[in-house]
Amino acid sequence: MRDISNSGVLHFLAAATLVGAAIPASSAYAPNDRKPMRQQPSENRMQQHPYIGMWVTDDGRIRHELLPNGRYDEARGNRESAYRGRYEVTGNHIDYWDDTGFTADGDFVDGNTLHHGGMVFRRK
Repeated sequence: MRDISNSGVLHFLAAATLVGAAIPASSAYAPNDRKPMRQQPSENRMQQHPYIGMWVTDDGRIRHELLPNGRYDEARGNRESAYRGRYEVTGNHIDYWDDTGFTADGDFVDGNTLHHGGMVFRRK
């Protein structure tokens, strides 16, 4: 059997493997892929959506603000910003993705009533 440990081909293949492992796949194919941040289409829709604003339970304990940038901020009792995350409205349905990974949804019954998490919210 032939000893290839000192072979130039073996050294080349080892070097190529190490270099390939050190370069992230994204930079190997797109070395200058930095583009200015743009809003997602869903963010553009949210900025003009009629459901943007403050929604509050009848007892005032939970306050849920839908922000124009597709984010929400929910206060509970004395705890401001108890939950934050993003949301998306499709028709009369709303989906929430909390920053901690929790998901939820709800439905707008009319322009002033939101059913979410077994609770009823009213527009303020």
